[in-house]
Amino acid sequence: MESKTTTHLANLLQSCIDKKSHLAGKLIHAFILRIGLASDSFLSNRLIELYSKCGKIHSAHQVFDQIPHKGVYSWNAILGAHCKAGNLHDAYTLFVKMPERNTVSWNTLISAFARSGFEKKALDAYDSMISEAFLPTRFTLASVFSACGALEDSKSGRRCHGLVIKIGLDVNMYVANALLCMYAKCGLLRDAIRVFEDMPEHNEVTFTAMMGGLVQTDRVVEALEMFRLMCRKGIGIDSVSLSSILGVCARGVCGDFGQDDLNAVLSYNVHGQQVHGLTIKLGFERDLHLNNSLLDMYAKNGDMDSAEKVFANLSEVSVVSWNVMIAGYGQKYQSEKAVEYLQRMQCSGFDPDEVTYINLLAACIKSGDIETGRRMFDSMPCPSVSSWNAMLSGYAQSGNHKEAIKLFREMQFQSVHSDRTTLAIILSSCAATGLLESGKQVHAASQKAFFHTDIYVASGLVGMYAKCGKTEMATRIFSNMSELDIVCWNSMIAGFSFNSLDMEAFTLFKQMRQNGMCPTQFSYATVLSCCAKVSSSFQGRQVHAQIAKDGYMNDIFVGSALIDMYSKCGDVDGARCFFDMMPGKNTVTWNEMIHGYAQNGHGYEAVCLYNDMISSGEKPDGITFVAVLTACSHSGLVDVGIEIFDSMHQEHGVEPFLDHYTCIIDSLGRAGRFHEAEMLIDKMPYKDDPVIWEVLLSSCRVHANVNLAKRAADELFHLDPQNSAPYVLLANIYSSLGRWDDVKAVRELMSEKQVIKEPGYSWIDYRNEMQTYKVDKDLRMVNVKAQAVSDGSFCYNG
Repeated sequence: MESKTTTHLANLLQSCIDKKSHLAGKLIHAFILRIGLASDSFLSNRLIELYSKCGKIHSAHQVFDQIPHKGVYSWNAILGAHCKAGNLHDAYTLFVKMPERNTVSWNTLISAFARSGFEKKALDAYDSMISEAFLPTRFTLASVFSACGALEDSKSGRRCHGLVIKIGLDVNMYVANALLCMYAKCGLLRDAIRVFEDMPEHNEVTFTAMMGGLVQTDRVVEALEMFRLMCRKGIGIDSVSLSSILGVCARGVCGDFGQDDLNAVLSYNVHGQQVHGLTIKLGFERDLHLNNSLLDMYAKNGDMDSAEKVFANLSEVSVVSWNVMIAGYGQKYQSEKAVEYLQRMQCSGFDPDEVTYINLLAACIKSGDIETGRRMFDSMPCPSVSSWNAMLSGYAQSGNHKEAIKLFREMQFQSVHSDRTTLAIILSSCAATGLLESGKQVHAASQKAFFHTDIYVASGLVGMYAKCGKTEMATRIFSNMSELDIVCWNSMIAGFSFNSLDMEAFTLFKQMRQNGMCPTQFSYATVLSCCAKVSSSFQGRQVHAQIAKDGYMNDIFVGSALIDMYSKCGDVDGARCFFDMMPGKNTVTWNEMIHGYAQNGHGYEAVCLYNDMISSGEKPDGITFVAVLTACSHSGLVDVGIEIFDSMHQEHGVEPFLDHYTCIIDSLGRAGRFHEAEMLIDKMPYKDDPVIWEVLLSSCRVHANVNLAKRAADELFHLDPQNSAPYVLLANIYSSLGRWDDVKAVRELMSEKQVIKEPGYSWIDYRNEMQTYKVDKDLRMVNVKAQAVSDGSFCYNG
């Protein structure tokens, strides 16, 4: 009779467990106590499970403590209760105290560690389980492979894979799916595919894992093919599979894209629309998670009209839905629409979360609306580090580095702990503004937070010290880094180049290649800039050969750097030949070629190329006009230059700045049209800039215009009294006319004001050596140093 009662009560308790009926369970518990079955271990274990399921861990423990003879099942029950409640410390303490353990005990602990983000502890527990001669089950292995995947620990995963084969669980679909997921998360697609092919059968989890692994390694097209195979095989498609493939369609072109990517955008959007149709066909149109994936797909593909339609027809929305719409409009640079969605979200009774604000900040920053972004940031009750970083990044990207540094200081005053991203952003702002002292303070903050050895932060420190002229400190940090990635190498090479240490940059580039590091577009652009600065065409051609070997010939930025290098080395025909071969050109490319013609005195060709640029539909910018006006000035094309200058604002919407006025003044001065030059100076907004008067003074020397030269020199003496150039130029004009008393007066004025003329330097590329000379005080050429420009070794000639 008692056995039947126990069975009946156990069934009732199981019903309460399934329905999470805490109150009904308590009534049954009271009845069990009243009829004297409190010591029944079977019923006690069910009670522990009931209270655990209902989140009443204290009640579960009370039941456990009252069991007179606790067997392994009772211990497993209370262990499971603590694991479900997330009390992993207490769970582990209980586990250690257990007088007896079985496979379920180990599985419960390992699974809890893996689920709660303690993957390393899960693997340690697994190793202990194996060492105690327990045989893992499919549940053990699934948790272990999950932990290996999260840690990207393929070594432990392979070791476990060997045991799986040994005990014959490799044919178990549950284990094989977990194994496939592990390899996919570790980026080992070849191994994942081998597991996939060896599986006797597949299900929706198998295909979803395979698609995820392919997308993770940017093999988007293959992921789409995998979904098609899944459909052809008749595998049951659930909402998770559909969400996964929508993620593939979104991943295809997520982020910013330009006109060249339009076909790709349309292609992935069409795939997404087909999946959208399938979701309706299969009856999943009310699945909120799936609908959010649809919104995300359309938003990331830039199709906000379709996203609007989906959003308007949702039967249920969540904060995620609103966040996706805000992020989508941010990607489209429409901050006003993003703000509108925030307001609608709040009016609908939804409270914005951290992601909402970060998406909104990103929208404002991408749209260039920093002020709105700052207002949103200031309205946040307790912004996280990610929000601070978004705002700092906005200031840095817009060039407002002083505000970025100010905000960083405010962040420190509020005791918000910086992360590696914070420090990298603020270091870039310190570098851009040359604020060495602020950079040192950030360095100290990074050491305090133990981030100074982080590769990301260390690269920022190298860049900051280099930009502030402290190359020795930058080199010291670079040399002390435990590991180096391409960003670190590029930062150091760029630092040398920025400080005109071009030979050192060449040497470091050679070391980088010897260390097996493949140069990037930035590496090549920087080292080509060094070749251009020292006019070393021999070195530049070597780099060109290596660029061709590494497959960067079609890169626009590398191509622009090659054009600049050949132009500065005097080979303008070689530069034009390469320019004509480039498959794609942007404004920078056109500017470099026009400027190359200008540097080499080919004014007519520069003007023709400028006209070709306009005809091609490429929009000229301020630098384009500097290049073509310089060409006109150097080639005597005065009227053509004036015509182009007048068209800047009227036809192209580019406001002239100092360099444009300087080019026109120089052009008029070279032609001796001083009256027009003076008229332009009198009405221009930059008349107090020394450069204008220095250019005019140089022209006066050529044409022996003493009166205007005296005016220009007087302006320069007032604006820049320590600059030796106007004194020397004016003295040269007087000496050419034989006015020696005036020459003496100028030299006495220099002496009185303690103005010193710096010696001039020259360099000659002779037999692959860079010979550097300076003029000493006795006007003799002195060889300062001879450096090997190339021994054929800084890049490989293959």
